[in-house]
Amino acid sequence: MDQIKAPIFHIIHGSFVDGYGIRTTVFLKGCPLKCVWCCNPEGQQFHPELKVTFGKCNACGNCVPVCPTKAITLSQDAGKVNLDVDRQLCTNCFKCIDVCYTGAMDKFGELYTVDELFDVLKKDEQFYRSSGGGVTIGGGEATCYPEFVLALIKKCKENYIHTAVDTCGYVTSPLGIKVLEEADLLLYDIKGIDPVAHKEHTGVSNQPILENIKRLDAIGKPMFIRVPVIPGYTDSEETLEAIASLLGSLKSVERVDIMAVHEFGKVKYEQLGMEYKLNVQAIPPERQEKIKAMFEAHGLKTQLGG
Repeated sequence: MDQIKAPIFHIIHGSFVDGYGIRTTVFLKGCPLKCVWCCNPEGQQFHPELKVTFGKCNACGNCVPVCPTKAITLSQDAGKVNLDVDRQLCTNCFKCIDVCYTGAMDKFGELYTVDELFDVLKKDEQFYRSSGGGVTIGGGEATCYPEFVLALIKKCKENYIHTAVDTCGYVTSPLGIKVLEEADLLLYDIKGIDPVAHKEHTGVSNQPILENIKRLDAIGKPMFIRVPVIPGYTDSEETLEAIASLLGSLKSVERVDIMAVHEFGKVKYEQLGMEYKLNVQAIPPERQEKIKAMFEAHGLKTQLGG
């Protein structure tokens, strides 16, 4: 079981926002949702992908002849040499990375075994102990790799390391549910109540998400709830009031994090050759405070950000 592999696209050491204390957060690659506002587009697909940072390219051309599918081309426009990658032709063989000395060609995602990953996590053990922190497993969606995550949680528990799982809640398999049950803490997303709007904005029904949160609450699973507030999508008074009402009826919600829209992930869309479709304005601080107060009125400990 320890030799099962899963693709990891990022590991953050010293996180203060993914659970209690100082934590190491692991991002697994692959998610059943495709949220319009996704800030981690590199976590959507279930395999490593080519990452192209055009600003680092010096147009040396080393990558062009090594590409077996001729997906990479250089062209001139007004005297400027431009790099182009045809994502329909690219097979993510990563041969271009080997010959790119500027770092313009890189990849999102690296395969780890449970043992390999735990060796990385254990190096931060002193910080977990001194701060009451631990390991947070997110993504993407961690429950898409239940055998891997269950083995990792088991290893952490054997070493008395606190575990949190960051989840979108769209979990339908028994093993995926077991992942949620085995974690010490859940960071649980609620992106809306209306089923039609939820499917339109994320690509999936919210029925399993709402059923799972009630099931987890019934067994007393500690949860931090993350509520993305995206203008024109999830920010109406009706939507937020409905979410606050639901969460206020649950007993296991320890905190609600109001996650205001941002554009931190925008550059990654370009690196992946994806279109960035979100075009919204930032939410004014005073509006964020009003939203926070709305949730607090339902008896919920609430903070801005998470």
